[in-house]
Amino acid sequence: MPVARQGVLLGVAAYLLWGLSALYWPLVQPTGAIEILALRVLWSPVAVGLLLVATGRTGKVAAILRRPRDLGMLALAGLLTSANWALFIWATTNGHVVDASLGYFITPLLSVALGVVVLRERLRAWQWAAIGLGALSVGLLTVEYGGLPWIALGLAATFGGYGLIKKRLDVGAAEGLMVETAVLFPFALAYTIWLQTSGQATFGHVSVANTLLGVGSGFVMMVPMLLFNAAATRIPLSLVGMLQFIEPVVQFLLGVLVFREVMPAARWMAFALLWAALAVLTGEGLRRRSRAASARRSPPRSARSSRTASSAVRDQGETP
Repeated sequence: MPVARQGVLLGVAAYLLWGLSALYWPLVQPTGAIEILALRVLWSPVAVGLLLVATGRTGKVAAILRRPRDLGMLALAGLLTSANWALFIWATTNGHVVDASLGYFITPLLSVALGVVVLRERLRAWQWAAIGLGALSVGLLTVEYGGLPWIALGLAATFGGYGLIKKRLDVGAAEGLMVETAVLFPFALAYTIWLQTSGQATFGHVSVANTLLGVGSGFVMMVPMLLFNAAATRIPLSLVGMLQFIEPVVQFLLGVLVFREVMPAARWMAFALLWAALAVLTGEGLRRRSRAASARRSPPRSARSSRTASSAVRDQGETP
């Protein structure tokens, strides 16, 4: 299978699982978001470590640890994704699934803005128009909420930053995730021990089902992260951004149809503006990819002229 097709399939699977995970976290209650996150950090290195041992890639982890820049960037990535997951779990367990979907709808627009600020990329007029529509949507939601939609903006900022870091690092999916979680492991272990000794822990104290779901939280988070990291190293960041729409669509449908969250008219209007912005952004991306593909298929004018001249000489030589 071509590498690009692998990347697309891996990305689709990652975003589908992330979207559907909104159904999982309410089942883990009464365990709170931070305790769930700590369990994820505790169990993920175990699962990823077994994968690395089975595939004989532990040496690559050791190589990352000898590169201070990569180690520091992965530590920052771990902090960003942990903050993202803590906020996402809190949102899905407190009746804000639609707000969570809004955050991941905003993320592609934020990724474009990060490209301008961090990578010094230049935007086309349609891309500026998409960002303008997105800003208008956020402004309308700010009025409707009576304050900034902090859940959505927090999710967009943390995941957008995480994606940017992963794209700029040349490390394997499993190796990167192992380092990200291993850096946070001591803090998660200390927090879990404090919860247990202070009598505030729910893990292992509520029911067998709750305990098993707590253990499963590490795997629910780990699998889509592995898939996403593998996809990000195989396909362009622009294509990753297009696939990213899968997750918020799934979450939005779950929020409205399953969790029955209220959607006032102003919120529908804000989402409509945001969807229009994403349609503009996606259309511009597809047009640019189409032009780039056409340019690769079509030889330069000088090459065409040379071939034409050669054909003319050959034809003249063959004329009786």
